Amino acid sequence: MARAHWGCCPWLVLLCAYAWSHPKAVELGREDIRNCSTNPPLLPVTTVNTTERLTVLRQLIQAWNLSAYIIPDTDAHMSEYIGRQDERRAWMTGFTGTAGVAVVTMGKAAVWTDSRYWTQAERQMDCNWELHKEVGTDPLITWLLAEIPAGGRVGVDPFLFSVDAWEGYDLALRDANRQLVSITTNLVDLVWGSDRPPVPSQPIYALQEAFVGSTWQEKVSDIRSQMQKHSGAPTAVLLSALDETAWLFNLRSDDIPYNPFFYSYTLLTDSFIRLFANKSRFSPETLKYLNSSCTGLMCVQIEDYNQVRDSIQAYVSGNVKIWIGASYTTYGLYEVIPKEKLETDTYSPVMVTKAVKNSKEQDLLKASHVRDAVAVIRYLVWLEKNVPTGTVDEFSGAQILDKFRGEDNFSSGPSFQTISASGLNAALAHYSPTQELHRKLSSDEMYLVDSGGQYWDGTTDITRTVHWGTPSAFQKEAYTRVLMGNIDLSRLVFPAATSGRVVEAFARKALWDIGLNYGHGTGHGIGNFLCVHEWPVGFQSYNIPMTKGMFTSIEPGYYQDGEFGIRLEDVVLVVEAKTKYPGTYLTFEVVSFVPYDRNLIDVSLLSPEQLQYLNHYYQTIREKVGPELQRRQLLEEFAWLQQHTEPLSARAPCTTSLTSVLVASTLAILSWSS
Repeated sequence: MARAHWGCCPWLVLLCAYAWSHPKAVELGREDIRNCSTNPPLLPVTTVNTTERLTVLRQLIQAWNLSAYIIPDTDAHMSEYIGRQDERRAWMTGFTGTAGVAVVTMGKAAVWTDSRYWTQAERQMDCNWELHKEVGTDPLITWLLAEIPAGGRVGVDPFLFSVDAWEGYDLALRDANRQLVSITTNLVDLVWGSDRPPVPSQPIYALQEAFVGSTWQEKVSDIRSQMQKHSGAPTAVLLSALDETAWLFNLRSDDIPYNPFFYSYTLLTDSFIRLFANKSRFSPETLKYLNSSCTGLMCVQIEDYNQVRDSIQAYVSGNVKIWIGASYTTYGLYEVIPKEKLETDTYSPVMVTKAVKNSKEQDLLKASHVRDAVAVIRYLVWLEKNVPTGTVDEFSGAQILDKFRGEDNFSSGPSFQTISASGLNAALAHYSPTQELHRKLSSDEMYLVDSGGQYWDGTTDITRTVHWGTPSAFQKEAYTRVLMGNIDLSRLVFPAATSGRVVEAFARKALWDIGLNYGHGTGHGIGNFLCVHEWPVGFQSYNIPMTKGMFTSIEPGYYQDGEFGIRLEDVVLVVEAKTKYPGTYLTFEVVSFVPYDRNLIDVSLLSPEQLQYLNHYYQTIREKVGPELQRRQLLEEFAWLQQHTEPLSARAPCTTSLTSVLVASTLAILSWSS
């Protein structure tokens, strides 16, 4: 799990509630919260003075004959993570939380966000802004209708609204005699001016052949073949999501935090290929790789990023039809395509195709998880030694884990901001520490770490929860039942083409049996050096059916408000199942290779089948990760692995000291090496 990804529609990732009953924010002290009722207002030092910004924005609102202006927190590609130059809502309001929408009228300014960010918003926003503790379109529309008169015009940047989001707002406003107005010049950018961070200019590079499953020519041919077979007879596919273009051409850069992408669009037609990006970022070698000097079927013509709308308008003047995925296409492009020249699906053919990995891509992703397991195991061993000294906090711990990952082969940084949460902070499911705000790790508390890495061959995401002291009986039962849910879904056999939503309850049953639950989704897709949350794979109602070759996370959890949180997350590969009778059935193969915390497992709760599965998994970890630890001469970590993957039995396992296991493992390594 990373930033708000459980089950949210990708085109509303910044606002939709994940069917999650958010725990209350940790109270940081009322003296640190703004008080706008006093004269003058009492504001914490963390607030930002936005008076001048609002004054200039309102002048623009008036000049455009608007009654209100909406400032969403996304970019022109509906990205989960956004670059600094796209953080318009954060700059305009002073509130830097990663979820929220702002609206400015001539008389008021307001922000809507969820409970994870209420305290942060009150610490960062000055009294120009109202804080609304709600999410979703309806509360915002209700407020707008109360604040602006009939006939009022609400301005938006159409490149920051998905097709569905636009239509939702447009319908609600039209029904109330208000108008949604598309303004392609972003008004916040005009206010921001020269202080706005520059557009990224790092090189766009091609991945080495060793790290790709197919050439870009093979991928282009496949998508064109799908176009030819489509009943709607599209002549082109428009790609708007950044990972679509990156995947199609096996290109990468680092425009977006945690994601190896670059700002781009692609128009792939039956007769030409246009890639819209900053051409100066391509080296001569990369331009040659793309055959950009020619104009044939397999020649990638590089056009300026900002010309995409004009180029599409020119293309649709002919006898053509464009195939789009509505989830990631913005209204800014959609509105210039005549409806009779559109073929619309929820996801583009590229988004669906890249969700199914071929055999080479599967091997690459598995290999990245083995190396990633080494980093996580190194971290757990380091914690075991250092937490008792009282010198480790949530933030410094996360830094150490990032350091260990960075030392692995092919590392390209973390895949999201590490969730490093001790005690009650772990009950805040999306909590991440900062250098200023964090807690010390303690042997007397549970600790949850949810983290991942970007590698040239794969993207990883894994969560483990540990306790170095004496957990309570309730903590052990809750942990064990989360583990049981993870096992039950991981070992499930189900018919091919089954939707994830049909089977995700298997991850909850052990918790449901005793009246516990978790409020987030159960898993998400994952890419090959792409998105850590790769749509459209997962266990939600709008995910596509499970298919052999897909990777998804399985991540049940339990959160006791104000006390502790538990989550156990593994990445799994969808594979064919062997069944007694003929038929096409699927199951999961786990590719995350870090043992669970034995100190928190109540073995008596496990069924014989669950216990057998767990011991087989531990044997697999030994076989996969043990040799890598030996190769790197990580003797202490190898000893820890041996200890923590000892077979479990129905009786409580006896505890073996790390020292004795270290000695035994040393002798084993010496004997193997000879």
